[in-house]
Amino acid sequence: MRADGAEDLHCLADVERAAAAVLPTAVRDFVAGGSGAEVTRDANRAALDRVFVVPRVLRDVSRCATGTTLLGRPARLPLAVAPVAYQRLVHPEGELAAARAAQAAGVPFTASTLSSVPVERLTAVGGSVWFQLYWLREPGRSLDLVRRAEDAGAEAIMLTVDVPWMGRRLRDVRNRFALPDHVRAAHLAAGPTAAHRPPPSGASGAASALDAHTEATFSPALTWSSVAALRERTRLPLVLKGILAAEDARRAVECGVDAVVVSNHGGRQLDGALPSVDALPEVVAASAGGCEILLDSGVRSGTDVLRALALGASGVLVGRPALWGLAVGGEGGVRRVLDLLAAEFRDALGLAGCADVAAARELRTVRRA
Repeated sequence: MRADGAEDLHCLADVERAAAAVLPTAVRDFVAGGSGAEVTRDANRAALDRVFVVPRVLRDVSRCATGTTLLGRPARLPLAVAPVAYQRLVHPEGELAAARAAQAAGVPFTASTLSSVPVERLTAVGGSVWFQLYWLREPGRSLDLVRRAEDAGAEAIMLTVDVPWMGRRLRDVRNRFALPDHVRAAHLAAGPTAAHRPPPSGASGAASALDAHTEATFSPALTWSSVAALRERTRLPLVLKGILAAEDARRAVECGVDAVVVSNHGGRQLDGALPSVDALPEVVAASAGGCEILLDSGVRSGTDVLRALALGASGVLVGRPALWGLAVGGEGGVRRVLDLLAAEFRDALGLAGCADVAAARELRTVRRA
């Protein structure tokens, strides 16, 4: 990214607007859109804005340390880049550029099963890479992907548990969205994937090409026994992404997972699902310290990171903003996004009277309607 361009990007909303100006309509909608009427997508942001932090004063904040540990490894921020599919849609280097930016920022990068760049190239960047897994209709293929990620040097496995099939995303349906020829799921096929095919005969207008692909590929039979099998299979830290219910958080701890991600998939699965930040306190209480808790869906500022910590999270995942940065300036654009979040978080930390991440977790919050 050119320096003069970076100077015009003062917050993530600026990056979003810049990305919207350069992306084709169908790709912009694929990144921005949610499922159904997008009630949950919009509610994620509104719910975060209802959380107010009670700052402390008369504390020495001449040095504010933003570093922490995530899944037992050091990170410069309580933040990881979330798994997002098909990033070469928005930039020729795709996930490779984003992984380099995350490495430079000192935060983990999560490679998706639907990454358009193979995990081996992403771990070769040298940063901390987590591998996100969708459970496939052939469980053996899922475990093969885990083995591949382990062999590549991934540091964690993140199983997404809220996608038995893709939520009905009306923007993609209306745009008849399909992947261009140069973008494919690098972990699922040697050549172009089934996602390039149009919706099944007789379903015109009822589904996007990606709906058809995921319905044919993902297993709706993912259960707790699958989690147990995966836990037995890998020695890497195991993360479950897509937990909103306290009961599921307790079950996750019983299964020996290392972390759960409180997430409604950015409002892209069940429309009408609870905003993630509203589910966070109950999940934290239910886990009873048995695993780390990460917050996903709607995080757009360093203040949001502070809010999540004050509500008991270990850190957050950031998804769409990384895509905006990638669209605007490739690696430099993602670096700009992460730099902005780092600066905003340090500012929020100090202004709340916290010299480090541990102090942020002791803050009190108040919710306003």
